Amino acid sequence: QDVLAAKMQVYGVGLGREAISRIETGDRFVTDYELAIFARVLGVSLVWLTGDLEQKE
Repeated sequence: QDVLAAKMQVYGVGLGREAISRIETGDRFVTDYELAIFARVLGVSLVWLTGDLEQKE
């Protein structure tokens, strides 16, 4: 969580370890801006991160 928090800080999102823990447990919502930065930091797409894997054919 400390490493993730540090990487988020590089992009201007100040989340501490406690905030990240609350997100993981569902006790805190994630803003759209934070979600985009999470995807970038984790190296995944927004679709993957949100679990919206339904694709149109």
